Amino acid sequence: MQLQTHLAIDESLSGRVVHLREGYAQVVLPTHRAMLADRQGLIHGGFLFGAADYAAMAAVNDPNVVLGAAEIRFLAPVRKGETVIFEAEVQSRKGKKRIVKVQGKVEGKKVFQGNFTAFVPDRHILE
Repeated sequence: MQLQTHLAIDESLSGRVVHLREGYAQVVLPTHRAMLADRQGLIHGGFLFGAADYAAMAAVNDPNVVLGAAEIRFLAPVRKGETVIFEAEVQSRKGKKRIVKVQGKVEGKKVFQGNFTAFVPDRHILE
């Protein structure tokens, strides 16, 4: 299966899709200096959210998919140099609406979880 959405994304900031199948995506996010929130090495949560969002959109995998809402929890800190694996799976489809569950883990430890509500309009949101 080929990725059909978010094709212009900067993988160095949002992660890279490494597994993709109908209703499922896995995104790997190696963390680095540009993502730091402080001198202690904490990665800013916005980068984790961005990678989780990317995973959710990839799981839906439609060129027009957009995020409508997210309910998320940061469960543990992520440090510079750690790699976060995000797994996203579509839980339900109702018309244009998709609910996607996303989990992020570092070395098997859950650091992020969320439910993303995505919509698939008939045409691109900016058209």
